Amino acid sequence: MIETIAFDADDTLWHNEMLFSEAEQLFHEILADYADAQTVRSKMREIEHQNIRLFGYGVKGFTLSLVETAIELTEGRIDAAGIHKIIGIGKSMLSAPVLLLDGVRQTLEALHGRYELLVITKGDLKHQQEKLKASALGRYFSRVEILAEKDPGAYQDIVIRHGITPERFMMIGNSLKSDVLPVLAIGGHAVHIPYHTLSYLEHVEETDIASARFHLLESITDLPGLLGQLQSEATP
Repeated sequence: MIETIAFDADDTLWHNEMLFSEAEQLFHEILADYADAQTVRSKMREIEHQNIRLFGYGVKGFTLSLVETAIELTEGRIDAAGIHKIIGIGKSMLSAPVLLLDGVRQTLEALHGRYELLVITKGDLKHQQEKLKASALGRYFSRVEILAEKDPGAYQDIVIRHGITPERFMMIGNSLKSDVLPVLAIGGHAVHIPYHTLSYLEHVEETDIASARFHLLESITDLPGLLGQLQSEATP
């Protein structure tokens, strides 16, 4: 019987990755006189991947990586106006409105009071807190965990600190790497709800997940039905 349900935030509760895709396109335009789009993308991802351990996930670290990429690709020739445009991209991302995915509020309303609901996400602490506040979803959640990384150790720490039984815990998210595989590793249930685009930082090799604790849904609105089915199967 599931007692505690945790939700990823970005691209599970609200749209997020589309902001990074739009920012990448704007960045390509800024550097169009110096390199083609593929070269820009390749260098940007190389630098961002290297910087994750220093800056973590989120818009601020992403923006710093764009600046570093621009300096390297232009061999220092990009001017202050170009750097200012890049910083403007980051500021626009940080101030973008929070747009909920379809069915999120209705689903949380249906589950609230029947299960303990948590948010477990990663990224910049301040920005994630601001997005949760802007979403007006905070009242549904008893706890919010904003992590530097989502791996088995991080989830194990959460269930221990909050006295959660892994077999009665379910994680909902759009990333196999961050929301599914590490939760299955600690004995919990994991629900994968794919988003139409996924950050390259979340890609994993094709994985055939043969576990009764793994569930694939097309929409978050299918979650109450899944929980009802699991409850029926668990009832003698």
